[in-house]
Amino acid sequence: MNEKKEKMMKFERIAEKRVSDVLKKMQLIGNLANKNNYEYTDKHVKQIIDSLENELKALKNKFAEGSTEKITEFKFKS
Repeated sequence: MNEKKEKMMKFERIAEKRVSDVLKKMQLIGNLANKNNYEYTDKHVKQIIDSLENELKALKNKFAEGSTEKITEFKFKS
């Protein structure tokens, strides 16, 4: 097998695992919407969604342009 094919197989294997992990984590975040278990404000929701949308934009840019910007922590703003 040539090197290009091996790299593609490695990409596919790792991407499937990582994307599946993110989808599961997003579903867990979605569970936070249950008002029977949690109290939150619209401000909390906006900050969570804004943070996730910003990271998705950064991900799109990485594949489009090769950007390396990383934000690895989320904190609520006062």
